[in-house]
Amino acid sequence: MKRAVILGASSGLGMEVARLLIAEGWKTGVAARRTEPLRALRDLAPERVEVAAIDVDAEDAGERLLALIDAVGGMDLYFHAPGIGKQNPTLAEDVEMNTVRTNAMGFTRMVGTAFRYMAAHGGGHIAAITSIAGTKGLGPAPSYSATKAFQGTYLQALEQQANVRGLNIRFTDLRPGFVRTALLGDNPNYPMLLEKEPVAREMMVALRRKEHVRVIDWRWRIVVALWRLIPRGVWRHLRLADYSSNENEKKP
Repeated sequence: MKRAVILGASSGLGMEVARLLIAEGWKTGVAARRTEPLRALRDLAPERVEVAAIDVDAEDAGERLLALIDAVGGMDLYFHAPGIGKQNPTLAEDVEMNTVRTNAMGFTRMVGTAFRYMAAHGGGHIAAITSIAGTKGLGPAPSYSATKAFQGTYLQALEQQANVRGLNIRFTDLRPGFVRTALLGDNPNYPMLLEKEPVAREMMVALRRKEHVRVIDWRWRIVVALWRLIPRGVWRHLRLADYSSNENEKKP
């Protein structure tokens, strides 16, 4: 039986991917800060689902992850979904620091723990939801776009290290466009808004194929390709839309 641990499974894409893995027969460990929403996942297959409370910002989060892995009986797939995001055109310090704490420090803590576990136990697959926002620095959300770029670079670095060390660890960097989840709130102004169910299904395809990077969906693949062609001198003068009514942040 394949075994997966999904962090950030209490809502959004983390929950959707957990549902799909459970439906495919995986033994799963699901974790988040809030455990109440995780009960619905456990009810899908009580004999195959373990639940844990893990806050990626907590110093003991790595130890809690290892305890959940033991409860599951091992780990073939680590899926990292938690994150925080907020438009911050005024550069409020608390928003910037909270985003860095979760998306950079928390990400490093958890993915690093998963990597070390797999290095010591014969390998596995690490997948993480980053974002198309990491392609370029986005003025309306500086720390968000910067930390998403950090995540992609960190995964790339670990992939190189795993190959040099001869470790059987695979990596998948999942980069969706704007997805209709609690992270975006109820703001209808985001362009090319995606629904979480088809995004989760496309993520599952990327996991099965063990793709290194997957931009979701095809429209965003075109946008990202175009963004990369824009010179830095031109990009700095672009006036990006400021969806200032978005006051939501989320860390499942």
